[in-house]
Amino acid sequence: MNHTSILDAVQAYEDTAEFLSLGAFATALAVSLAAALFTAALYRLFCESRGTGSQVYRAFPALSLAITTLFLCIQISIPLSLGLLGSLSIIRFRTPVKEPEEVGSIMLVIASSIAAATFHFAFIAVMLAFAAACAVAADRLRLGGLFRKDGMITVSMEDPLAGGMDALESVLAQNMDRHHVLSSSSQGGRTTLQISFRGLKCDPCKLSAAIRAAIPGTDSVNAFLDRPGGFR
Repeated sequence: MNHTSILDAVQAYEDTAEFLSLGAFATALAVSLAAALFTAALYRLFCESRGTGSQVYRAFPALSLAITTLFLCIQISIPLSLGLLGSLSIIRFRTPVKEPEEVGSIMLVIASSIAAATFHFAFIAVMLAFAAACAVAADRLRLGGLFRKDGMITVSMEDPLAGGMDALESVLAQNMDRHHVLSSSSQGGRTTLQISFRGLKCDPCKLSAAIRAAIPGTDSVNAFLDRPGGFR
């Protein structure tokens, strides 16, 4: 590298460092943190209760600050950026991501942090507006019945008489769009039924209470949905 190239590199570094003043750094961090908190609110409102979430939203503020700082440092020094990327390659997540919503939320945090680090604040606003609109639309469609509550229930009861089966059929018909008996097993005076259903219309607790009230001697009613968290 000749003398002129070295001077050009030094001048570029000084220009970048001057542009990334403490005020600009604080502004980028503040915008990134606000975007992360907004993403956490979206996750808690639309995704947290739909399965076995790991409360990943609690890490969003720290993730946003760290990612924004890293990318700001990368802009100042290319050699430093290579060292940072090399050190980050040794990081491994020991806890697997459990829900697809967690992946989407983490990616929103990463994207907003990078946009904040490059001072594209308008991009963050547009991206989060689209994310919120998609979340609201998906929730409304789900509540409207587009994503129907399909799954299976198991009912364990005393060997039913014809009247008991008629009562069970009546309860199922009132609380779901369609149902079909998959299997039936009887042992020791007790019968266990496996029933698939489509379009559950009520809370599973209410369904269990209705079945127990209609058929005395029912031991247990267990409901399983094809889509985790669909009880909401």
